[in-house]
Amino acid sequence: MSFTDEEASDVGLAGQTKMDSFLFCCELSSTVPFFCFQGDEDDDQEHFIEFRTVCLGEGAQEENNVVEVTAMNHQGKTTSVPIANLHIGCLPMVSLGEFELKGPVTVRLKAGSGPVTVSGLHLIASEVEQSDLEEEEDEDEDDDDEEEDDVSPIKPAKKKNKQLQ
Repeated sequence: MSFTDEEASDVGLAGQTKMDSFLFCCELSSTVPFFCFQGDEDDDQEHFIEFRTVCLGEGAQEENNVVEVTAMNHQGKTTSVPIANLHIGCLPMVSLGEFELKGPVTVRLKAGSGPVTVSGLHLIASEVEQSDLEEEEDEDEDDDDEEEDDVSPIKPAKKKNKQLQ
């Protein structure tokens, strides 16, 4: 799921966006009821979180465990939305597909005592710079030269003489 410099150079996307993805996971419980995702304060990068699964952990009680996220909406206002209502007896896990939010995001165990594990991807979007593309092209040219040296020439097959048989 990572969009690399090499792919950007193949389609000529200098000045466009490159995406890197990293595993994300947090555990919510009555002792740690929330997790705040900020991302780094880097000017040329945007941080997203893509939620994939929410599941109850070992030792979960017979109770409803409600998980909610708080993030900015399209108007720049903070809004909270429940994303899962888990119960050990009927729904211990939910798959969220590719539910993506831009940081900052807070994940909170609104009801229940957990433990609840929230997992997904931490996505980092950054601009592909021209200098990155030039370095990648130089490396590709060096790799191509090495590959050409390793290839041996193809020799034609010898013809059999029918009279010798």
